[in-house]
Amino acid sequence: MLTGWQLILSKLFVIPQRWVMAIMGFLAVANAYTMRVCLNIAITQMVRKKAHSTGNDGSCPVDDSVDFSAEGSDPTELTAFDWDEATQGMILSAFYYGYIVTHLPGGMLAERFGGKYSLGFGVLSTAVFTLLTPWTVSAGGATGLIILRVLEGLGEGFTFPALNAMLARWAPVSERGRMGSLVFGGAQIGNIAGTYLSGLVIKETGEWQSVFYLFGAIGILWFILWALLCYNDPESHPFISDKEKKYLEEALGSHRSSLPSAIPWKAIFMSVPLWALVCAQIGHDYGYFTMVTDLPKYMTGVLKFDIHRTGTLAALPYAVMWLSSITFGWICDKIVKRNWLTVTNARKTFTTIASVGPGICMILASYSGCNTDAVVILFTASMGLMGAFYPGMKVNALDLSGNYAGTIMAIVNGIGAITGIIAPYLVGLLTPDVSIPKKLFGI
Repeated sequence: MLTGWQLILSKLFVIPQRWVMAIMGFLAVANAYTMRVCLNIAITQMVRKKAHSTGNDGSCPVDDSVDFSAEGSDPTELTAFDWDEATQGMILSAFYYGYIVTHLPGGMLAERFGGKYSLGFGVLSTAVFTLLTPWTVSAGGATGLIILRVLEGLGEGFTFPALNAMLARWAPVSERGRMGSLVFGGAQIGNIAGTYLSGLVIKETGEWQSVFYLFGAIGILWFILWALLCYNDPESHPFISDKEKKYLEEALGSHRSSLPSAIPWKAIFMSVPLWALVCAQIGHDYGYFTMVTDLPKYMTGVLKFDIHRTGTLAALPYAVMWLSSITFGWICDKIVKRNWLTVTNARKTFTTIASVGPGICMILASYSGCNTDAVVILFTASMGLMGAFYPGMKVNALDLSGNYAGTIMAIVNGIGAITGIIAPYLVGLLTPDVSIPKKLFGI
């Protein structure tokens, strides 16, 4: 039973505590992604640019209506860095070297001790390193930035395994599609904020450094709220209502996550569904990380958009993906609840939509040349169809095992994240002169 002050606090929350956790988890992912992707916009202003071309070098001709003088960075000023495309690819991929390392320990710690602080301190460390980015670049150049990005990745590697472990203890099976889509869909809001606001802030302030101060400070504010509002499970929550606690006990039932005595490594690695998830994750992540890290550079370097237009149009696909992920999550839950498809077949169906649809759109985009409207529409459609990924395979680790959801997510997401190392570096090698993107997608 709740004490007097706990009862008062429980009455203050109109939203059930499981959804408070989901909303804060959504904001955790959003913050993590803003701090991850803001460099993708900022780097277009950090490096010394070549003179604008007429399109003879494989890029598109400059639109005379675009005012490049309004951009915050002058290509001739001494503060610009002379980093070639390969170096930029190494910088953008460095984050994922650290990111893949902490996935597995992050999942194991979250299962053993709960995801609250492994997630919280992971995002906090990323926020601190984000604040230090301008100083690091000034003092250490490309090498310093690469090291810092690896450290940021180490902190952020805890995010998805810890959240998955918490969802296993908070999300009833009938609500997992919606809760999973909400939480993991924070990635798209982070991409929207990280791309749109970065372009806007750089344009208004004239300084690329400002985006790192902004998103680092927001990350620290999130940590304070997370520490005050969220707990590992319903049992340890001091002011959850008795009604909601009872509902979760009944709804989770046999799916309830309990403290594992030992991780069955052999059974996990011999699991065919696990490796199916890994294959799907690799396919998804290669296309996704290529878009996240290189779409802004493509828009500025090939399509010749100014920094504000790049920030706006690069954010559009993620806005559509976020909306579609919520819609697909609602549809998936309805299908499962009404027994139109089994949970397994529903996951397979939505994973197929999220894989085949974007692949077709990316191939078409690579042949659209300088038709900017067609390119933007196809990239947006591609990301919109990727929204089916969240109620498809992203929550599937919870179906396979509630007790080891963090570990399974760590394995699947960690292996998939290796493509985050490969994609931007490969793009830098294949497009040294910033050309139209047939090479970008291996066509």
